[in-house]
Amino acid sequence: LAGAGTVRIEGYRAIDMSTTRAERRARFGLPPLLPTAVVSRSLRLDPQAPLFTGAPAGARTVVITTAAADPGARRALERVADVAVCGETEVDFATARAALHRRGYTRVLSEGGPTLFARIAAAGVVDELCLSITPLLTGPGAGRIVAGESWPDARSLSLTGLLEEDGALFCRYTVAGPVTPGT
Repeated sequence: LAGAGTVRIEGYRAIDMSTTRAERRARFGLPPLLPTAVVSRSLRLDPQAPLFTGAPAGARTVVITTAAADPGARRALERVADVAVCGETEVDFATARAALHRRGYTRVLSEGGPTLFARIAAAGVVDELCLSITPLLTGPGAGRIVAGESWPDARSLSLTGLLEEDGALFCRYTVAGPVTPGT
């Protein structure tokens, strides 16, 4: 799952699954092919981009949008993608997660910027967080991995894995739930 801005900037393409990896996934009862899901309220996406044209028939790109999105853009994307309407004017991420689950995608990796992550986390649909910490002093800049409006409650995280390589830390946390004041 990625935000449309990230998809455009990074030039996303359809996931190219090797035969070996597809077979391994099938042994674990997972779909052998994986689509990319893109979140876009505006549908400013190019239907001719490799993300859509290169997707295999069994794993068409999924576009998650709103009912208020441009109908012409929606029709154009429906020709090359599986479009899921998840909300009226804003994407409802609980509905989006349910839409992906109905399609058989029960494990969703999200990539994107702090605004997308904040909206997904605020919706309560984040189960775990993988966070990389690289030892580099760069000066002032973004201070948090989430952006946007404040949340009414904090989320408690539990460290479940920690790797170190060349001084960089790779942390894996599970989301335990809202923090109770005074604890």
